[in-house]
Amino acid sequence: MQQDWARLAIIYTRILENPNQQLDRYFSSFKELAGNRPLSELRTADEAAAVAGAVSEAGAVSEAAGQAIEGEVRPDGAENSPKPVSAGLTEAEELEKYIAIREEMYRKAKEFDSKIIGFETAIRRPYFHVRPLNVGELENWHNYLDFIEREGDLSKIVKLYERCVIACANYPEYWIRYVLCTEASGSMDLANNVLARATQVFVKRQPEIHLFSARFKEQTGDIAGARAAYQLVHAEISPGLLEAIIRHANMEYRLGKLEDAFSLYEHAIAIEKGKEHSQTLPMLFSQYSRFVRLASGNAEKARQILVEGLENVVLSKPLIEALLHFEAIQPLPKRVDIDFLESLVVKFIMPNPESPSVASAAEREELSCIFLEFLNLFGDVQSIKRGEDRHAKLFLPHRSMSELKKRHAEDFLGSDKTKAARTYSAPSPAQAVMGAYPNAQNQWTNYGVQPQAWPPTTQAQGQQWTAGYTQPASYGAYPGYGANYATPQLPTSVPQNTAYGAYPPAYPVQAAAVPQQNYAVPQPVAAPPPAQQPAAIPQAYYGTTYY
Repeated sequence: MQQDWARLAIIYTRILENPNQQLDRYFSSFKELAGNRPLSELRTADEAAAVAGAVSEAGAVSEAAGQAIEGEVRPDGAENSPKPVSAGLTEAEELEKYIAIREEMYRKAKEFDSKIIGFETAIRRPYFHVRPLNVGELENWHNYLDFIEREGDLSKIVKLYERCVIACANYPEYWIRYVLCTEASGSMDLANNVLARATQVFVKRQPEIHLFSARFKEQTGDIAGARAAYQLVHAEISPGLLEAIIRHANMEYRLGKLEDAFSLYEHAIAIEKGKEHSQTLPMLFSQYSRFVRLASGNAEKARQILVEGLENVVLSKPLIEALLHFEAIQPLPKRVDIDFLESLVVKFIMPNPESPSVASAAEREELSCIFLEFLNLFGDVQSIKRGEDRHAKLFLPHRSMSELKKRHAEDFLGSDKTKAARTYSAPSPAQAVMGAYPNAQNQWTNYGVQPQAWPPTTQAQGQQWTAGYTQPASYGAYPGYGANYATPQLPTSVPQNTAYGAYPPAYPVQAAAVPQQNYAVPQPVAAPPPAQQPAAIPQAYYGTTYY
């Protein structure tokens, strides 16, 4: 509307440098503009001055070259008269060159657009919203950033990161990645700017970004800034956060401030003692003892810390495990108090109606296994026997019952013909050995014991058993499940449009892969007549059950 054709040409040039969905339309509009207006109206004053300077410089070079050649004589004595040098291109040639430069920009933008179109179409929410993004879109941003970083163009990298932190403003990992990328490129001012925006505005209430900020500032030499970041976490963001205490203490140790590191642990323990049910206190005692042992080498102080922990907190797996590990790494000669350690373990793993333990059965069983391993290395025969007997009494019956329930469930799901085959099959040598236990005979027939002589199974007979299994629901009904994994390849006989998780209509015969075994039949038991034997061996008989 303003008829400022030079500025309009600049806008078109900027558009053609970047891939977008309307790139073809913009390039056509630009060529139409260049065809309808003279080149003098399309160039800005700076462009026109640059072209004029280039033409005058070329003319001066040509004139100087002509003067240098003037008067030269060829070997044959003929005078070499120089050809006239053109002062510049014609207007049509200049216009063609002007368009060709922007056409090359358009071509490169189109080529780049073909590479990123998959990433762009996967971005469903380019704007900010408080609702979390789905996993697929978050992974797409990471993949898109990986691709742009491999391209190596810092301008494109920064532009994409700025787009990313709009939609992913609430996710610290993208801000951390942005900072590390700009730091690797040498743009420290930009890295500090991004970190300040993240810690002061967008994710300022999340401890992860402040822990990263403290480590980043320490690496760049800003020790005061690193301490301030840790203190912010301790005081406001997440008081009592174990990771922050450990990292802060380790930084002070690296700086040679060992007593300051001890003070951090002791101050945190004093605060947690004032809480009624602190979940962090056992881990604090464990970590403090480990830090003292490794950083200062003071084993006696490390042991006192653990003993103090046992006196001030309810018995917990981390604390007892830390004590076992501490005793295990002590140098020779060892003075391991097995009775004291065993009393702690027994108090933790044994059920007590008066003071029921808050630990789960899995935690108690795991600690019992750890203590058994400790006893096998440092205990005597009697202590090992006590530990193994106690472990078997407390945990093995529950495991056996769960396995028995699973076995009964498999028996219930088995077909009637399978049960009939187990009932009327001839006893095998394994069954003969167990003849003294008639009540337990049937439950062992499910362990792959094969009768004497089963008729060969044909393909048709093997397939008839699969019809009884209904097709389960497709895994596609569960959104997000398995999205990160490649779809498994189905057999070639199954159509490719079969839903993931659906079974093919027919399975290859499993019985054919099992070699026929001939067992001697104990006398005087005779094999049942052929008419009572089933026509085919169910696939579940060989331990393979398709559910």
